Amino acid sequence: MTRSLSTDLRRRVLAAIEDGVSTREAARRFRIGISTAGAWYRRYRETGETEARKQGQPSRSKLDVHEAFILGLIEEAPDITLTEIRERLAIERGVRAAPSTVWLFLDRRGITFKKRRRTPLSNSARTSCAAV
Repeated sequence: MTRSLSTDLRRRVLAAIEDGVSTREAARRFRIGISTAGAWYRRYRETGETEARKQGQPSRSKLDVHEAFILGLIEEAPDITLTEIRERLAIERGVRAAPSTVWLFLDRRGITFKKRRRTPLSNSARTSCAAV
């Protein structure tokens, strides 16, 4: 992962745009991407932030505070699907989450459930030791 660009550069780009230079011209002048300059300026207008935000994914899940609820759902119905957990969270807790978020939450806790497909009985192989 690369480092974020310096705060000084960000401030100079934002100052140039504030002074009336177009976003494209500021990007060309400071040798950064047009979309980068636009994103910096948009964020500056909306929040006033000029510092780089922390990179990477957050270490905590938004579902951590609902851990007891989710584990209760699994105890209640061990074969509950990710989509069903997601729906119950939305209805009962008002939390919107993708099934992948629910999966990641469960994976971090080592909770798995694999459904087995039923296989038809074999006519040629023994199915019991008592049949001998």
